[in-house]
Amino acid sequence: MRTLIYVPIIHSSADMGSLGKELNRVSVSGTGEDKWQKHTEAINGYWKIIESYFETLDIKNKTVKIYQDGMIADGEMAITIINEGSKSGSKNSEIVLKLIGQGAILIKTEDFKMVKDEYDGIQSVLKSKNNIQKLLLLLRYKILKPVFLFRRDKFIARTIDETLNQDETGILFIGAFHNILKKLPKDITVVQLKEIAKIRKYQKAIQSNSKMKPYQLKQLIEYLIKK
Repeated sequence: MRTLIYVPIIHSSADMGSLGKELNRVSVSGTGEDKWQKHTEAINGYWKIIESYFETLDIKNKTVKIYQDGMIADGEMAITIINEGSKSGSKNSEIVLKLIGQGAILIKTEDFKMVKDEYDGIQSVLKSKNNIQKLLLLLRYKILKPVFLFRRDKFIARTIDETLNQDETGILFIGAFHNILKKLPKDITVVQLKEIAKIRKYQKAIQSNSKMKPYQLKQLIEYLIKK
């Protein structure tokens, strides 16, 4: 049997590298500082729950492989990337480092060009100083984003299938808007630490500055931080 522990990621600015500060600034201006502060607290609570799960997970005498959103390298380069993420404050990277310290193996999960194409699309929007140009670039990115994700998801699912062997456990840390599950082979048993649908619903409420009623948002936040 092959098992995959599926961890839907809620990205923090620390996860986004050089784009983090700018994305944080744009998000604050779009949602309001108070709402963004509550979102930050929710993210921190969410990662505490994820961290507590892995603290109780016994991986001794088991082969555990980690698949990480955006991981385009393996070996020493991969460890360097994770170390830098941890130093910048990424709880995702910190958890991965602890798992590696217990013997888990970090796998090259993604294709460099596919990740770069999406990264460049986001970067072009954030760096544009002209409002009209920014709008056009944003529209272009929104049109292309499903294509970017579809290509990446196929590659990630294939990577998992090709590298996760019988009687091994994989741990996938992946953004909630990825759609990996339907692309995985049927013989892989998936354990969702949190329901992907609810994580997506929460992120949509934050990102789109939706009209979701306060009690509905509160319920989602309570779900995020519940053990």
